[in-house]
Amino acid sequence: MTTIGFVGLGIMGSPMAGHLVEAGHDVTGYDVGPTGLDKLKAAGGAAAASAAEAVRDKDIVITMLPQDEHVEQVFRDVLEHANPGTLYIDFSTITPQTARWTAQEGTKKGLRVLDAPVSGGETGAVNAALSIMVGGAEADFEAARPIFGALGKTVALVGGNGAGQCVKAANQLVVGGTYALVAEAILLMENLGADAAKGLDVLAGGLAGSKILELKRESMLARNFVPGFRIDLHHKDMGIILQAARQAEVSIPMGALTAQLIAAARAMGYGSLDHSALLLVADALSGRAETDGES
Repeated sequence: MTTIGFVGLGIMGSPMAGHLVEAGHDVTGYDVGPTGLDKLKAAGGAAAASAAEAVRDKDIVITMLPQDEHVEQVFRDVLEHANPGTLYIDFSTITPQTARWTAQEGTKKGLRVLDAPVSGGETGAVNAALSIMVGGAEADFEAARPIFGALGKTVALVGGNGAGQCVKAANQLVVGGTYALVAEAILLMENLGADAAKGLDVLAGGLAGSKILELKRESMLARNFVPGFRIDLHHKDMGIILQAARQAEVSIPMGALTAQLIAAARAMGYGSLDHSALLLVADALSGRAETDGES
């Protein structure tokens, strides 16, 4: 049995920690709110009173946190309380720079560090069907395979430390742009008199098909935007993408436009809704009546 300290039991982290308990690991979790802790205890895990308590004397330490500053804060507890040789896996979506910082500082303390952001949203986390893009040393990646296998279906080592976050940035670029185009396709069909539901079925079965069309077309048509991944978080991710593109001196005009649309969604008050709520931005730009985004 592997002992795991898991910090960050939100929409994604909570089901992930539960899967690790189901896989036979001894999981101790911590979160700033009680909901995730209660769910972990109900699943057979243990709740810690602090991040420091969660990570102390564990074989593996995992974080799944919203932003860079949260990872930096918790990682300082990891540096102070984790034993040398501990495997640290960060599933958060953060900047490549912060991921490299955790690796550099962790190495000084004798830790093994992987950045392993995920894609698949709440559905992927609940179904243990996440895509996991990993940056770090191959030996550490191999050591982490049982963890990844309990959480995801597609797992790849994509480079050294920070590379996982680079691939996640590319993922969020494609996801955001796809949502924006699906939104426009829906409006086009609705306003030209086509059956949009049947139209999306056809699109999903052809070259235009995507995971987004597979999973989200019905909820988008219903203007149901219960969050699986919030606009606020995708806005944060678009900032990572634009910063990375500037550093790489890569032009991403479509990405920049997508970032503007997601920023507009936040400005319209849709930050707490699912990122498929880009359809509401398209509605507004086309002069359609706005909805409240609720089911």
